[in-house]
Amino acid sequence: MLEKNGGTGSKNMDLDDGRDQVHTHPMFKDFGGMREVLEELKYNVLIPLRYPELLNRLCQLHAGPPTGILLHGPPGCGKTMLAQAIANEAGVPLYQIASTEIVSGVSGESEGNIRELFLKARRTAPSIIFIDEIDAIAEKRESSQKRQEGRIVTQLLKCMDTICENASVAGQKISVSGSKVHSSPAVPEISVSENKRGHVLVIGATNRPNALDPALRRPGRFNWEIELGVPDENARFEILSVLTRDLGVQEGLNLRKLARDTAGFVGADLEDYVRKASVHAMRKMINLKKDEGLKECAVGPQDDNWWKQLRFMPGEMETLCPKMSDFEVAFKNVQPSLKREGFSAVPNVKWEDVGGLGTIRQEFQSCIVDPIRNPEDYEGFGLDLPAGFLLYGPPGCGKTLIAKAVANEAGASFIYIKGPELMDKYVGESELAVRKIFNRARTCSPCILFFDEVDALTANRGESSGVTDRILKQLLIELDGAEERRGVYVIGATNRPEWIDRALLRPGRFEEQLYIPLPSPQERGLILKALARKKPIDTDVDLLAIAERTACDHFSGADLAFLMRQAGRFAHDEMRLLKQKGAGYAVVVYSGAGPVGVGITIACLTFSLQ
Repeated sequence: MLEKNGGTGSKNMDLDDGRDQVHTHPMFKDFGGMREVLEELKYNVLIPLRYPELLNRLCQLHAGPPTGILLHGPPGCGKTMLAQAIANEAGVPLYQIASTEIVSGVSGESEGNIRELFLKARRTAPSIIFIDEIDAIAEKRESSQKRQEGRIVTQLLKCMDTICENASVAGQKISVSGSKVHSSPAVPEISVSENKRGHVLVIGATNRPNALDPALRRPGRFNWEIELGVPDENARFEILSVLTRDLGVQEGLNLRKLARDTAGFVGADLEDYVRKASVHAMRKMINLKKDEGLKECAVGPQDDNWWKQLRFMPGEMETLCPKMSDFEVAFKNVQPSLKREGFSAVPNVKWEDVGGLGTIRQEFQSCIVDPIRNPEDYEGFGLDLPAGFLLYGPPGCGKTLIAKAVANEAGASFIYIKGPELMDKYVGESELAVRKIFNRARTCSPCILFFDEVDALTANRGESSGVTDRILKQLLIELDGAEERRGVYVIGATNRPEWIDRALLRPGRFEEQLYIPLPSPQERGLILKALARKKPIDTDVDLLAIAERTACDHFSGADLAFLMRQAGRFAHDEMRLLKQKGAGYAVVVYSGAGPVGVGITIACLTFSLQ
């Protein structure tokens, strides 16, 4: 199905029968968090398309609008919507087609479909061609499994080159019949002179820009690439403002808080979030009307047709709008796209959950958290802050917890990688996995990329397998690309720093090495308090005194967590025994944990320490 959007009205026009269907009409005002991109599009695309005399002069100066724009970013970030908005703002036809609709099993037919698509666009120029998921038909030719895929790429290159030649010819006001490509009898040949009336812009969209054939990304083809990444907090605020502007929301709605809580959400996730909040508000209104019907005996409690007897007052629908409470409920039912794609959204671990380690927290605050939250304060000084950190120390001291707390504090996405997971017996697969991980991190920047057990990947060269050597080399390449990984912070964790290749520890890579020691008695107390925040603790328990006992010496954070779990089990067993005996039992409320049975007592903790 080929979609033709005529600017003032959008239609789906089948290549064969011309059947019409309704389509959406997005405009630039429907976007949030993309102000700079939209301004660039106005200068480079919309204005030249709107003013033909300017377009002709720009072509004479060899400065015409781009032949192609490549939109890339994660699913749901607005690539398709942006292509439609460009056509609607420019008031030109949009020929939208999914790449898979081009492919045919008949030899030569796929290339013919491409030629026909470009020919239709030329006849209605100025116009826009939008190829969604272009990577499906334009992968690198050396990696193509079939000869047909290589032919499709070649045909696409030829058609885009013809557009580029047409722009040059139009600027010189010369009619040249040439630059023909071979075509089947069913598809007319393409002539340079056919496009002298206007410009044809080709827009491609992909989630995998690095999978495209490099020939497509050179000047004269897709010579302008727009990355639509995961929106930051300010961009999410703007998107939510756009999505809620027509809902009649009340003043109590705190969009800034919603934007802060939705880190890792792309535009489609935010739209789903607002929709589910509105649906919840609707359900509340319907349930209220249902209850009113029960009180008036208009419907019975077992009446399956209650929904047919709801009564709405005039003007009552204008009061239906989502409130903050509706968004809080909806938040629990929305899963960010990044999480479905294998990412982790911002972890729900806070520094209060870590306990102690104030010096480590200050280091990360100045090197990661503040630069992410207040980038303008650092850009003015030209500070080149470290982007690689190595946490080392005994097992169970909270290295993973620290990395998650940093991501939460900074509002950054978090990707967790366990070293051995990248090992693959096939040559090249492990290095490819490393590249994919860094590409994912760049897509959702700002991002914390956490390598647990990093020593498994970075053992000293010559002392490890060939797979490990190749992974290490690829990791060094990625770490050295500081400019390319702007906004990506890499944290490694290990219990054996002496096993790590020294090349990884030089400046520019894991240049900050931070030792995470066993907690001191005071820090053990803070950790126990953090662990006890959601547990029923007897009022007589002094956690700081428990932490100072000699039995807790050399305890790590993991040991203290195990201690609290064991004490909780003993308390639960005691409550169950009391219930079986029919005895009354105390109700303990601690830190909002809610009514429970017998709480964790000093006896439970003492018994757990034995």
